[in-house]
Amino acid sequence: MGEKSGPLAGLTVLELSHIMAGPVCGLMLADMGADVVKVEKIPGGDDTRRMTPPNIGEESAAFLMMNRNKRGVAINLKHEDGKDVFKRLVSNCDVLIENYRKGTMEKLGLGYDDLQKINPGLICCEISGFGRTGPYANRAGFDLIAQAMSGLMSITGARPDDSNNEQAPMKCGAPITDITAGILGAMGVLAAYINRLKTGKGQRVDTSLFESGIVHTYWQSAMAFATGNAPGAMGSAHPLNAPYQAFPTKDGWITVGAANQTNWLKMLNVLNISQLANDRQFVDNATRMKNLSKLEETLEPIFKTRRTQDWLKRFEEAGVPAGPINSVIDMQQDEQTLARDMVVDLPHTLLGTSKAIGHPVKYSATPVDIQRGAPVYGEHTREVLLELGYSDEEINKLAAANAIAVT
Repeated sequence: MGEKSGPLAGLTVLELSHIMAGPVCGLMLADMGADVVKVEKIPGGDDTRRMTPPNIGEESAAFLMMNRNKRGVAINLKHEDGKDVFKRLVSNCDVLIENYRKGTMEKLGLGYDDLQKINPGLICCEISGFGRTGPYANRAGFDLIAQAMSGLMSITGARPDDSNNEQAPMKCGAPITDITAGILGAMGVLAAYINRLKTGKGQRVDTSLFESGIVHTYWQSAMAFATGNAPGAMGSAHPLNAPYQAFPTKDGWITVGAANQTNWLKMLNVLNISQLANDRQFVDNATRMKNLSKLEETLEPIFKTRRTQDWLKRFEEAGVPAGPINSVIDMQQDEQTLARDMVVDLPHTLLGTSKAIGHPVKYSATPVDIQRGAPVYGEHTREVLLELGYSDEEINKLAAANAIAVT
């Protein structure tokens, strides 16, 4: 199904998924060199195509972001001829990613047990709201729900002692359980692939948005296990270390990570308040956490005496971790972002070029292979089916019967 380079070159993946969690999984594998063929439904395709505005040209910006570096086919899985096409795809692939509700694939006659008969070595990655087992297995799940039920929303937002806090529930700004579930799915696929190399056997890989939210509570869960009490929101502060948070400056904000004792003492030198090292309220991390509000009251007036960039320069010279609070555009234009190839320009069939976020892991021997923008609806249907042995005439008949869509 096409030739690519990268650590997963030669791996073939069918991505039968939509919106975000499944597409993130496919995105990770595609970047690492797998040939990922995205299978979109007829009619309409991935619902992300309709998450507009914004658009770039006639294309959804959201779809462009989640689906670059993949080939796209459109198949009607409710049509018997479409199912036959899909089954032939399955017989020639290594991995299938799907994020439909439990039972959907089985109703189509395309469940794991059915597909494994076609391809015994198939690795099937199923990403759902709550997983395929347990009392919630049949529930629909979205990032908002998963953030709430996993405990993340209880630890996100301002501290209860903040007088400006109205205590409205707050989720993380990014769809963190969607993205993390996709990354966990890719991790699971790789583990299953290693096992298949050893045994020749495929398997199901099952993860969920709910579980991806839970793993983000490691620190807070440790505290709850130890104390029996549920930790709450901390604003920008850390639940276990201080000072490790944002402070207002003369012209904005700065984040400072002076959590360990060495950086604490360095920070005091930069702030020109070294005498605070002997203050019994702040002598070690335990006392600083106990007196966090007092610590903030002590430090904030000092931070407000200088501009953010002035503090950043001083902290960098002293070796104290610190940073500005960037907007997304600031981040995209940051010299470190660009140096690490985290913004890439890709060719696109209709737009000429499109921008995307780069791959977050670098490989010394097998660099990632990001070579194309997101597919136009049905863009590669003919190409992929020709590779499977279909003739142009057969493809045209399938398209006329609405079993597939071609561009």
